[in-house]
Amino acid sequence: MTGGASGRASAVSGVTVAAVVVTYERRDLLAESLTALAAQERPPDRVVVVDNASGDGTATMVRERFPDADLLVLPRNTGGAGGFAAGMARALAGDADLLWLLDDDTVPEPGALRALLAARDRTAGPDGPATLLASRVVWTDGRDHPMNTPRPKPRASAVERAAADAAGCVPIRSASFVSVLVDAAAVRARGLPVADYFLWNDDFEFTTRLLRGRRGVLCPDSVVVHKTRTFGGADADPGDRFYYEVRNKIWLFTGSRGLAPPERVLYAGSTVRRWSRTFAGSSDRAVLRRALVRGARAGVFGRPRPTADVLREIGVEVPSHDGDAP
Repeated sequence: MTGGASGRASAVSGVTVAAVVVTYERRDLLAESLTALAAQERPPDRVVVVDNASGDGTATMVRERFPDADLLVLPRNTGGAGGFAAGMARALAGDADLLWLLDDDTVPEPGALRALLAARDRTAGPDGPATLLASRVVWTDGRDHPMNTPRPKPRASAVERAAADAAGCVPIRSASFVSVLVDAAAVRARGLPVADYFLWNDDFEFTTRLLRGRRGVLCPDSVVVHKTRTFGGADADPGDRFYYEVRNKIWLFTGSRGLAPPERVLYAGSTVRRWSRTFAGSSDRAVLRRALVRGARAGVFGRPRPTADVLREIGVEVPSHDGDAP
């Protein structure tokens, strides 16, 4: 693992890759993730670790065991949304061509990054390579993780499907931050994640915005293990955190540039069905109802602050071009 060497990048794949890992209170899992990054057959050229004000000795562990990592310790917990916005801003200040975004409980298999880069080369067409490539995400027992299944692209053209199939990939419309490789130039043009989302839907909003009118693919040859405590999908009972799901979905459907009007209708219907399953399977529906009411009120009567303002509050330098993020 290197802090920012770009000479090796040109020798290996012609591009410079900066991995961005966001962590909070999961020191041991983070160590496993960073060890796996260092053991990649094609390692990232730079690793940015964003510590969301952990109190478990995470920062000390990173400094001692992974001294080449670019460690950014935030003054307060900004959630996954703020953490990834801060980490991407840090990475974009360097010479990265591609950003590899990973959660702290993601352990990539040795060939994960090499497979993403190879698939990117295979997707190159007249408009260039795919803007976004997502890894196949499995749980600890090898099953595909339902929480991190990218959304297939509705009504993808026959040409797009054929090109993706020829590259051994599948066209997708969105992806999660568990393991996704994105074009840095596209991020500069379209903007960072919305930091005020704090938790949930930030990756969906960001990737749909990044991919609107562009190509994204799922790369099954790139495999990562998502070490969540349990095996389950997005309709699992979130308890009081359902507030963020409701508020952020309202913000997304009413304010994000990521979805075209027909897509808003499609995904809103999907959201209602998933919420219904969440309520049906909940052991404490009263908690969910209260979170629903609070989230709806915050989503309807509030708006997310500009990400640049949030980052400045925590002392993170904002890229000069923050695209058209809401």
